[in-house]
Amino acid sequence: MWPPQNLLPVRDRQTGADGTRKLLLELADGQSVETVIMDMPKSHTVCLSTQVGCPVGCTFCRTGGSGFVRNLTAGELLAQIATAAEELRAATGRLPERAVFMGMGEPLLNFTALRGCLENLARASGPHLSWRKILVSTIGIPERLDELGRLRLALPAVSLHAPTQDLRDRLMPGARAWPLRELIPAMLRYPLPGRERMTVEYILIRDANDADRHARQLHELLGDMRAKINLIPCNPVPGAPHRAPDRERTEGFAAALKALGRTAFVRRSHGPDIMAACGQLRGRHRAGDAGTGCTQQETRA
Repeated sequence: MWPPQNLLPVRDRQTGADGTRKLLLELADGQSVETVIMDMPKSHTVCLSTQVGCPVGCTFCRTGGSGFVRNLTAGELLAQIATAAEELRAATGRLPERAVFMGMGEPLLNFTALRGCLENLARASGPHLSWRKILVSTIGIPERLDELGRLRLALPAVSLHAPTQDLRDRLMPGARAWPLRELIPAMLRYPLPGRERMTVEYILIRDANDADRHARQLHELLGDMRAKINLIPCNPVPGAPHRAPDRERTEGFAAALKALGRTAFVRRSHGPDIMAACGQLRGRHRAGDAGTGCTQQETRA
C-alpha cells in the first residue's frame, strides 16, 4: 500500500466540517466509485467500495437504486486504498489506521478481488493495516463468510437490518438467496479471535423495524451469539419512503436491547454536509441532484 503506486484520478473531492473527506475516483473505463476518509477520535478510517453500483437492491440504499455495473479488480481496490492514503498523507501527514469495506457494493459478491486485496495488504512492506483493523461489511453470504473466516485477514460486519425473514425480504430483496436460517449459523461458527464479538449492523427505519418488539425479535434471533449491534438511523433516499426514527425512538430501541443484555451502539452522523453516504456523490454526478445522507460512526447510545 505504501509508497503509493497506480493512484486513481480524483474526479471530485469534498471535505466536511468534521474533517470527513470524500473522493469520487475515476476508473480506467470511465466508471467511478466513492471512497470516504473519516476522521475518527482515535484514528483515520478509509471506507472503500468493492463494486460499481450494487446488485443487492436494498430499498433504503442509494447505491442499490442505481443498479449494478461491474466488480472492481483487486488492483483497483488496492489503488483505491493507496489514493485515499496519499490524500490523507498530503493533508495531515498521517496514513489511515483502519479500513472498512463498507462503501458501494457487496464485498462478498466480489470475493476473488477482495481476497486478492486483503492478501496484498497482509504482505505489504512498510506501514500497513493490521487484519484486526479491517472490517468487511456484508449482507451475509454463508459460504463466503466461512471462506473469509479461514483467511483470517479481516473481521466481518453483517448487515441484518431486520429480525425476521419476511421483513428482511421486503427491505433487502437481493438477500433472499441467503436466508436467516443459513446466515445465523454461519455467523455463530465464524472464528472470532480472542474477545472479539460479531458486529451486527441494523439500520433503523421509522415504523418499519424500530419497535420494541423488533428489538426482542433481534435478541431472540441472535441467541447465544457474542455480538455488538450497531444501530444506524436511516439516511433518506430520494424517491424512497423510508425515514429515520426520531432520537427518542432510536434511544428507546437501543435501551430495549440493553435491557435484554445486548451490547448496542448508535452511530453518529459523519460528513453530512458533503453527502458522505455511499452512492450520494456518484449519484449527484450522474443525475445532477443534491442527494442526502451521511456516513456513520459508532458511538455508545
